[in-house]
Amino acid sequence: MKKPALLLALILSPLAMAVSAPLAVSQPTPQRIEITAQRFVFKPGEITVKVGQQVVLVLKSADVGHGLRIRDLGVDIKVKAGQSTQVTFTPDKTGDFVGHCSVFCGSGHGSMVFTIHVVA
Repeated sequence: MKKPALLLALILSPLAMAVSAPLAVSQPTPQRIEITAQRFVFKPGEITVKVGQQVVLVLKSADVGHGLRIRDLGVDIKVKAGQSTQVTFTPDKTGDFVGHCSVFCGSGHGSMVFTIHVVA
């Protein structure tokens, strides 16, 4: 009687472990977007992303220090002259969100804007 019970335990143990193990859920790859900041423009000047999808925003400076602040999305990133940096965020609402250069970069600083369109 011990052999059938042992055999049954050997068969059911891996099955029980497989059923009780959490299912692996693959996360979608974040959308990586590179933006170049240069007096007095962001290139590209606008992008479109999906609500709920993680975004990696890479900000590169082509000349002097710059920043990008998009208050409604909680994005605030600064980059030193000639360098790059990145921020990761997940938009949680749809709409058009305008960001501005947050580091004074010269006389045209106030006209340096960037728009993110977040769609469903």
